[in-house]
Amino acid sequence: MAVYTTGLITNTRTFGTAASDVVVNSHNLGAVDVTVIVEVFGASPSSPALTPLYIIGFDLPAGMEDTRSFFIAGNLTYEVQISNTSSVFNEVIHSTFGVNEFLNLTHEQRVLHTELVPIAALTVPV
Repeated sequence: MAVYTTGLITNTRTFGTAASDVVVNSHNLGAVDVTVIVEVFGASPSSPALTPLYIIGFDLPAGMEDTRSFFIAGNLTYEVQISNTSSVFNEVIHSTFGVNEFLNLTHEQRVLHTELVPIAALTVPV
């Protein structure tokens, strides 16, 4: 099973446009269906602890793409963790993009597949 994280992403207008949502894209290039799990965490200005905001799972058929959006406005930092049942790194491609309230890309908050960091396991086991 492949598990990745974006790492912590700062979400403040001090260094550019803050994102109101994070968009997670997944594309299954393989020949078999996979299960994808997405965990989104946030930390508000009043609490530095990361809190689970979303934990979802979905099936991604072979050759298909899926795009999901998660509301993260008001969080000073956020992190996205993604897991899929494929053991091959380049078989399922993931990317994340922050978008502002007008659905414009927040370029400083994009994480491409090659920039995702492999981790041992999701923070919240499922």
